[in-house]
Amino acid sequence: MPLSLNPSKIPPRSLQNNTHLKTISLNQSLGPVVRIGKKDYLFFSGTSYLGMEADRHYEAVLQDCIRQYGTNHGLSRVNNVRLKVFEEFEKFFAKNAKAEAAAVMSSGYLAGIAASQWLFPKADTCWAAPDTHPAILPLGLQVDTQTNFVTWKKKCLEQSEALSPRKILILGNSVDPLRAAIHEYSWVKELAKKHEVTLLLDESHAFGVLGRSLFGTYADQQYPQVNLVVSGSLGKGLAMPAGIILGKREVIEGIKSQPIFTGASPGSPANLQTFLETQDIYRAQSQKIRDFSGIFSQETKDLSTLIGSPNFPVFILKNPSWSKDLEKMGFITSSFSYLTSDSPVISRIVLSGFHSLWDLVALNEALHYLSSKR
Repeated sequence: MPLSLNPSKIPPRSLQNNTHLKTISLNQSLGPVVRIGKKDYLFFSGTSYLGMEADRHYEAVLQDCIRQYGTNHGLSRVNNVRLKVFEEFEKFFAKNAKAEAAAVMSSGYLAGIAASQWLFPKADTCWAAPDTHPAILPLGLQVDTQTNFVTWKKKCLEQSEALSPRKILILGNSVDPLRAAIHEYSWVKELAKKHEVTLLLDESHAFGVLGRSLFGTYADQQYPQVNLVVSGSLGKGLAMPAGIILGKREVIEGIKSQPIFTGASPGSPANLQTFLETQDIYRAQSQKIRDFSGIFSQETKDLSTLIGSPNFPVFILKNPSWSKDLEKMGFITSSFSYLTSDSPVISRIVLSGFHSLWDLVALNEALHYLSSKR
């Protein structure tokens, strides 16, 4: 076990402390262990679900690709001089995601804005789920954060029955990483019987973790008469500073015709090339984190203080104060206000492919110790 546990040093009254944790500044890459001051901590935060950054073979391939393409590519995608890797990556990703076409951009946020800007003006009505990521929310469109996904879904179905046929744009996330909730959208088929429906999903936290292999849930979310578009960050599970949009060819071509695509600098070609060359590592890490999610869920299923799923590597601490207690025991978890500083503190445990089974064992023991003090 990489770190020893000292639960006897934690007084029960610490469970009542202020839930806000101090900001921790690091000057190292993230991995299973981070050093803060003179002490090592097991790290269970961030969004590096596959833990690619800690794989030395992956790092070596990336360094080779950086030598080939450089650290940055300062040309527009529509320049008369173009790198083939961008189109090769788009074709490869689209094919494996079972989409007709793809557009790769420098970030998931930019990809979401580009997709939303193209789709929103074409809709008569737009309904956004309460946890919709801001990247795909049209400017000025507000979501009802006081409701939940199930209630919102019922409201959409009810409203669709009352409306005359029209073009409806549905916005949402494939997964809510703040609540570890995986969403299901087969119900949009009912709307499409009467209306022309476009479904835009943010897949940022799904790539590499949910769906088929590495490419998210696009293949699983295609429903009859529904125009499916997916956008998201590749910088989380897939460890690339880039974003992507997946959809029908005519939709992707339309998005690529916008100034937000033609005028924007592209992402790192070295990272895209590395992805193409290291599929075996990616697949192995994807399977590892899926296995770890199932194992950890099974080992902690008796803890009423933890919310999670065997299908997603994020687990919610019902009592945010546990993050402080876990830090005293040698574990760093995710605990901060999101989306703004006025938002409630959300405390989460995030598993990664760079963890070992012993890391999970150590954390499981610490959680059960804290639970026993209740």
